[in-house]
Amino acid sequence: MTEGGSSTPRTWIAEAADLDAVAALLGEFRSWFGKSEPTDVQIRASVERIHAGGDGGYLLAAIGDGEPQGVCQLRFRWSVWTSSHDAWLEDLFVRERVRGFGLGRALLEAAAEHARARGCARIELDVDEANAPALALYRAGGFAGDPKAKARSLLLGRALVPSGEPSS
Repeated sequence: MTEGGSSTPRTWIAEAADLDAVAALLGEFRSWFGKSEPTDVQIRASVERIHAGGDGGYLLAAIGDGEPQGVCQLRFRWSVWTSSHDAWLEDLFVRERVRGFGLGRALLEAAAEHARARGCARIELDVDEANAPALALYRAGGFAGDPKAKARSLLLGRALVPSGEPSS
């Protein structure tokens, strides 16, 4: 594939002009999971809020000079345990038709570099352990199953807003 004249992956930090592309890719990611919520309007509003908030952001990836084909969402928070910021890789999605061209690897490396530039001591993520391609990508990118402790860490969550209700 030579979209945009080159098959070299290109990544960049999304700016305000890129937020429509970010929202569209996250909407495709939602649909890839077989979901219909949040709506496209809700996704766009959240993308704007995160972009403006300073504690998160987005990276985009394309093949050469082509249109964005992949997105990575990063969130940042201060950690007592490292006395520095931590990065949370919340989402990474590449359109199926361009998987295998290095966009996922490029986004993963760009995410690590962006987090490092922000002073983060570590970057973490969660992944469905049945998603073998994603798990292989993350492991190849240096992610380990137990970054904090000798025992296996579990990610737990609790809904605070009933399903289907918007939060403020």
